[in-house]
Amino acid sequence: DSFAILLAAHHPRLKLLGLSTVHGNASLAHTTANAGSILTALGASHIPYYAGAAKPFCREAVHAPNIHGASGLDGTDLLPEASVPPVKYGNAVVAMREALMSQPVGRPWLVATGALTNIALLFATFPKVAKHIAGLSIMGGAVGDSFTDAPMGMVRGEGQRFGNHTPWAEFNVYCDPEAAQSIFSNPILAPKTTLIPLDVTHQVLATNAVQDELLYGSWKPGDKSASKLRRMFHDLLIFFAHTYADVFGISEGPPLHDPVAVAVVLHDMGAESLAFDDHDGERFNVDVVTDGRHSDRDEERGQVGRTLVRQATSAGVRIPHGLDVGRFWDVVEECLQRADEFLALKT
Repeated sequence: DSFAILLAAHHPRLKLLGLSTVHGNASLAHTTANAGSILTALGASHIPYYAGAAKPFCREAVHAPNIHGASGLDGTDLLPEASVPPVKYGNAVVAMREALMSQPVGRPWLVATGALTNIALLFATFPKVAKHIAGLSIMGGAVGDSFTDAPMGMVRGEGQRFGNHTPWAEFNVYCDPEAAQSIFSNPILAPKTTLIPLDVTHQVLATNAVQDELLYGSWKPGDKSASKLRRMFHDLLIFFAHTYADVFGISEGPPLHDPVAVAVVLHDMGAESLAFDDHDGERFNVDVVTDGRHSDRDEERGQVGRTLVRQATSAGVRIPHGLDVGRFWDVVEECLQRADEFLALKT
């Protein structure tokens, strides 16, 4: 999420209107504190952020301390305390509605990089927002069945899989499958939705070369000094790399999931040429398995949270098969450079 916020806050063609936090990698208290810390680190503490849903529609919350640590953002001691607290007197869903509806029809985008509870509540409570927005970009789900040739990982004792929380399910969708299903089944919203599944994000691996470029910058060859911001992002990336290698056996480098969901917005705006490949307009019907409990036992959870994808004959969800990975990393590096320059001016 931190890299997604970096792109949203420091790409010159984007105006970040606000953030809402949600249960997921860690508790709502942790994810909200993390959002404030990242905004402060990026010099973007003027952007409002709201605490959203603490649990799914009809399930208990699930967290992932084995991947992101107990705080949801372990791995660095360089995270600052948030200089501005979350907005206390306001509702995250109402705030999203007001921010989106304040923009001209067909201009604002909504990007979801966590559990989909807040987003589903927004469209259930304010259905007119679906007609108003330009699009919804979601990082979530996993298709499998050789949708792409990305490495999906292998867990000891379980073998090959395409989910990253269960053999079948990606974590964000698993957290609140009912919320996800309500979005993908919305006939107005689905044709405006781009789904970025693990099959795509696992193409975007932060190799050692990428890690070095993000730490030292590509614009100052030979200079091995690194800003505090770059060291912080590098720490987070290295922590994620270790857990991804240990848990999923992907040692080339960790995939950077969430910023790909922001990158597709830049592509659709014409701000960046990232060559997202949707096979000339291919669209899909997406259903989510909601049968099964949140459990560590296969016999109780079944395939809950699995995204079932079939080709649509009419308007449906867009699921790209790939993107220009090299250009994607260039965009991330350029945003880091802008953030460095902005923070230097502030001091």
